[in-house]
Amino acid sequence: MALFSESKWVWKNGKIVPWEEATVHLSAHGLHYGTGVFEGIRCYNTVNGPAVFRLDAHLERMFESARTYGLPIPYSQEELTGAALEVISANGFSDCYVRPIATYGSGTLGVHPRNCPVEVAILAWPWGTYLGAEALEKGIQVTVSRWKKFSSLAMPATAKACGQYLNSMLAVQDAVRRGFDEALLVDEEGIIAEGSGENFFMVQNGNVLTNDERDHVLMGITRDSVITLARDLGYKVFVGQMHLEELEVADEAFFTGTAAEVTPIAALDRKPIGNGKPGPITLELQRAYFAATSGRDPKHQGWLTPVTAQTEVKQAVRS
Repeated sequence: MALFSESKWVWKNGKIVPWEEATVHLSAHGLHYGTGVFEGIRCYNTVNGPAVFRLDAHLERMFESARTYGLPIPYSQEELTGAALEVISANGFSDCYVRPIATYGSGTLGVHPRNCPVEVAILAWPWGTYLGAEALEKGIQVTVSRWKKFSSLAMPATAKACGQYLNSMLAVQDAVRRGFDEALLVDEEGIIAEGSGENFFMVQNGNVLTNDERDHVLMGITRDSVITLARDLGYKVFVGQMHLEELEVADEAFFTGTAAEVTPIAALDRKPIGNGKPGPITLELQRAYFAATSGRDPKHQGWLTPVTAQTEVKQAVRS
């Protein structure tokens, strides 16, 4: 559960402001048309203190998403790095979710956002396991969504843009309404894309399979981390199209994402995947992922940005 009540401060347009003052005008272009880009990042309380997982990669993707939409972020990546660490520190968090967002503000309500300023903010709040702690242990119930994943010919699926998540919202609302935990979206040809907010993996015959941008998916940072960890552990990772028929006979399946982390999938449309329990490879990858996020994996210390690095980042920006 997201606990906004514990958040006291927000970084907005270059300064820390009280949570209740972090507002937008009702005429903001981003509010009406979803014209903005954002990221989802986690700060973990590691063995060496609070640290943000793959902060650089997330901010790089945010700037790339902004370039795709022609949205000029008026701050550098280094400045937003410092801002993210600053807002975590200001709130006194050691374990939290971080949400940088850049949207068009108030200036016009024509579809073209000309004359609209770009507003940038970073929020932080405590947010536990996205689908519940039990989901990590026992797996979740997933359904094939009645809504199709949009094509990259319609919108750039590799960009993490605000308005694009209407597709995801429709899918997960329908799934929950029908008694499932999450939705799996496929494209118009029936090829597997992703969850409403997660990348998708299968395990077959000891091999790990996933897809990429050719299947209209967001290239997840957690996805990339899990691929690296799987190869570290000696597994072969195959990247390509995946079909529902293959999933029906898969040994294991799981979702990955900043919010979902590594969540096993127990069943698809009430039909068990494998034996209906989280599989051994899924659980091994889950353990490896949490070892990396907790700072217990010496090989991937570079994925963690300590919150105490805030002062160093500020000095680097000034110089």
